[in-house]
Amino acid sequence: MSNNNDSDIGAFLTGFVIGGLVGAAVALILAPQSGAETREQIRQKGIELREQGEESLAEARARAEAAAAEARARAEKMAADAKSRAEELTRQGRVVLEEQRTKLHDVVEAGKKAVAGRKADGSAVSDSEAAAS
Repeated sequence: MSNNNDSDIGAFLTGFVIGGLVGAAVALILAPQSGAETREQIRQKGIELREQGEESLAEARARAEAAAAEARARAEKMAADAKSRAEELTRQGRVVLEEQRTKLHDVVEAGKKAVAGRKADGSAVSDSEAAAS
């Protein structure tokens, strides 16, 4: 039994040493680059990010300008529609006003004729009827 136990410990230690050597080799191969290389990489990444930001800003500006132009066009159309509707309502109001003036004129004329007819007949005319004529 002691023999089996010793082989297990030996295998463990051998694996431990071999793993350490492989890890050291990988660390040397994948070691970080020099400071100059790192700074250059950071500078390049900064340039890329700035360009992406400029592109995003240009796209956002273009979308905002398009939305503003669309809103302006809609507002102009709404203003034109409102102006057209106001002109139509004004025209209709003038027609109604003219009709009312004509009716009022007809009523006044009829009243004057009635008063004149009563005066000609010699009928009594009240003060309010005379004032209306």
